[in-house]
Amino acid sequence: MASPRLSLPRLHNSSVKRRLVRSIDDRQALFSRIAPVYDNLNDLLSLGQHRIWKRMAVSWSGAKKGDCVLDLCCGSGDLAFLLSEKVGTNGKVTGLDFSKEQLSVASSRQYLRPKACYKNIDWVEGDALDLPFSDCYFDAITMGYGLRNVYDKCQAMCEIFRVLKPGSRVSILDFNKSTQPYTTLFQEWMIDNVVVPVAIAYGLAEDYEYLKSSIREFLTGEELEKLALEAGFSNAKHYEISGGLMGNLVARR
Repeated sequence: MASPRLSLPRLHNSSVKRRLVRSIDDRQALFSRIAPVYDNLNDLLSLGQHRIWKRMAVSWSGAKKGDCVLDLCCGSGDLAFLLSEKVGTNGKVTGLDFSKEQLSVASSRQYLRPKACYKNIDWVEGDALDLPFSDCYFDAITMGYGLRNVYDKCQAMCEIFRVLKPGSRVSILDFNKSTQPYTTLFQEWMIDNVVVPVAIAYGLAEDYEYLKSSIREFLTGEELEKLALEAGFSNAKHYEISGGLMGNLVARR
């Protein structure tokens, strides 16, 4: 089997990156620390449900055979592998993340998987705020649990719009910031009583305690729709899934 490909392009500097470099480095370090156990934790914390949510996100992206697609903030590659199955051996998948350790896990998983379509995946270390791709490059884009962790969400959405072909869609899966008090209470109870205790067993309690505050600081479904429209998308719809605990934004350029 051919060795998986890991591309590390040199990105342009920007004022945003200079202002936020310390915070960005901290966040990169966090995701690098959890990389070795990230997949096991996802399975435990969601009781395997994250696999269903990710398949929904890929389906909403509209990716099809032969397409050139991007999985942004790809982590260990779950969405990228699902996209690869959608686009087939004649398609092309790029998985981009800012964590070299996460990309290393993704490329190792690619090497161990036998499906021929998985050979069409390239892994790129890069910045969601400064994508190293030309305009109108991708037929579809997915982003799983990444937008919430991006500092400049407006810039990230503008970059997604820029590299997406006209008429194509982006599908963004993340925790849902519900406007319903009971859903919010249950979500926070789950984090305090399920997520953090499991993380403690892996020695990552402090790394997962940020989750509650990151959801509080995230955007509601309506705000995400507005963000997409302001970035230039022609339409946007946010879907609440799993009882409102998760959400998926679908926007068409």
